[in-house]
Amino acid sequence: MYSQRKIRVLIVDDSASVRQTLKSVLESDPGIEVIATAPDPYVAVNRIAEQAPDVITLDVEMPRMDGITFLEKIMSQHPFPVVICSSLTEAGSQTALAALEKGAAEIITKPKLGTKQFLQESSVAICEAVKAAAHTHPQARRKRASTTAPKPVPPARPMQAPGEIAPKLDADAILPRATSNAMLETTEKIIAVGASTGGTEALRVFLQELPKNCPGVVIVQHMPEKFTAAFAQRLNQQCQITVKEAANGDTVLPGHALIAPGNRHTLLKRSGARYFVEVRDGPLVCRHRPSVDVLFRSTARYAGRNALGVILTGMGDDGARGMLEMHQAGAYNIAQDEATCVVFGMPQEAIKLGGVKKTLPLDRIAGEVMRVGR
Repeated sequence: MYSQRKIRVLIVDDSASVRQTLKSVLESDPGIEVIATAPDPYVAVNRIAEQAPDVITLDVEMPRMDGITFLEKIMSQHPFPVVICSSLTEAGSQTALAALEKGAAEIITKPKLGTKQFLQESSVAICEAVKAAAHTHPQARRKRASTTAPKPVPPARPMQAPGEIAPKLDADAILPRATSNAMLETTEKIIAVGASTGGTEALRVFLQELPKNCPGVVIVQHMPEKFTAAFAQRLNQQCQITVKEAANGDTVLPGHALIAPGNRHTLLKRSGARYFVEVRDGPLVCRHRPSVDVLFRSTARYAGRNALGVILTGMGDDGARGMLEMHQAGAYNIAQDEATCVVFGMPQEAIKLGGVKKTLPLDRIAGEVMRVGR
């Protein structure tokens, strides 16, 4: 539930046309109010001094100071949730990664042509990005040494007819629930991880603390396609373990982490003693693709008590039902605690349903996973 008070937004963009269109798009949502606009960071500083916003939307390519430099200054001096809205942040680009590293809460990639039409057609996704950013806690992110940061906003979904709301599908749309218990406990463990808003930074912290002999890891982080490969490559450079974007049929190996590719569901499967992943298309589940619920249900079905589940920071409830199914199948499940979450939504929902064994600060989760995994 969003607060009844409107979310106050400052738009920073050197294009008068973009400022006007983005203002119109955001104010089409009754929960959002644009309190000011600014053509560059210097004017933005004055606007912030006059009235502090809840969220800042920020272009990258601007006169006098670029958006990445301004973002870094904001986060070091007075952190605000920032949504980057730029044509320079294509998924996987160095600019997008730099924006995430500096603490951007969300990313919207504008096309180089047809920006006005794009903003209008993507109004729902843009408003949701601003709402999600408003519920992040940049101070919590600032306390950690950040080298990555929360997810970019997904591409706009096909527009619904006026008044029509797309049905919220559950994991049944991809994989039926198991009718019998998974195999008995073995010596080989599997770690299944789900995360959303704030999750890229949380994943970095978690994965960096895993040793080379850790159980195999499969991860769903809500991200659009083409971004997960660059994200996995960056983590692979920073961690002791091997990290890669999952491909269909990849074996889940100790000391390796597979990250679900954007816009594709990723399921855990088993053939004899071999765990592997299946990457497939399918409808949105819990309004996401990839969906944490899909990964967790498949883990409950094929790994059962051989699994350890981890649910990290994120908005919404994706993963809560799947984690309960893992718990019922005998898995040992851990949730990130509220104090270290950027958004406590997903862990909180999993805790409410009773699927969580332990709730821990982010920096203690890897240690608990290894203790139980051994």
